[in-house]
Amino acid sequence: MVSGPGRSPSDRPLPLVEGVTHRFVTVRGVRFHVAEAGAGEPVLLLHGFPQHWFAWRRVMPGLARDHRVFAIDLRGCGWSDAPGSGYDSAGLVEDVLGVLDALGLERVRLVGHQSGGWLGFRLCLAAPERFGAFLAVNSAHPWPTRRFGLPLYAWRYWYTALWEYPGVGRRVLRHWPGLTRAMLRYWAGRSAGVEESAVREFAQACRAPHRARAGEQVLWQFVLHDIPALAGGRFREQRLTVPTLLLLGDRDPVVRPQPLLGAQEFTGSLTVRVVPGRHLLPEEHPELVAAVAREHFGRA
Repeated sequence: MVSGPGRSPSDRPLPLVEGVTHRFVTVRGVRFHVAEAGAGEPVLLLHGFPQHWFAWRRVMPGLARDHRVFAIDLRGCGWSDAPGSGYDSAGLVEDVLGVLDALGLERVRLVGHQSGGWLGFRLCLAAPERFGAFLAVNSAHPWPTRRFGLPLYAWRYWYTALWEYPGVGRRVLRHWPGLTRAMLRYWAGRSAGVEESAVREFAQACRAPHRARAGEQVLWQFVLHDIPALAGGRFREQRLTVPTLLLLGDRDPVVRPQPLLGAQEFTGSLTVRVVPGRHLLPEEHPELVAAVAREHFGRA
């Protein structure tokens, strides 16, 4: 079911971005918010945590010059519904494929940032026929090299411990928004950081009880399912066939390039590119992200 532009089910008003319209689609009993701009070949944008579609506000204009761009709010985020379950990666994959079906999009180009990039890898493995090309930004991929494995770099994700544990994470997200704001500022850095108004928006979006619970669940389900799969090497049996570019910041304090190089043993479709920047490249260098995406899509 697709509804035209209208009022968001959230109590908070949608931020205004020039040239962007909004619609809602219902998939698997959940109402999803979709921001849309431009015309041409379709591109789907997947945000990371703790952000929502507004994370792409500075990238969308560059892509919308020659693409029809869709930025969705994933389950529990932004202006989409936040039910009590369905936050594991397999469920999120079903959500996104269902949204594509509801929008009438058989095949799209895909861009995912941070945890949205991880979800993008899962989508390309699950339904490669739906994606013509994929750009992952500030994201890990499922085939880290053994030399630079999980234990060596896991400490960089220390902050997730405050957000993910059931019953604790939701309280931190609700009552300590200062941590969310501090992490966003730290990830982007001072020289080209995220605007303070956007920092406040992302932190506020996590404070409603049902959305704080949803954020906690997204991270906890990753702990329960994806980390064991990574540690056990289960992804090494799956090959990536979608042409994929992984874009990393050379000063990213979370996702470091070293463990993500050399994945050609498992896929010949993945290229890694390192550029100046930190962990929020769509905020820090939106023109670069849009240009790299258009270049990659053109080659693919």
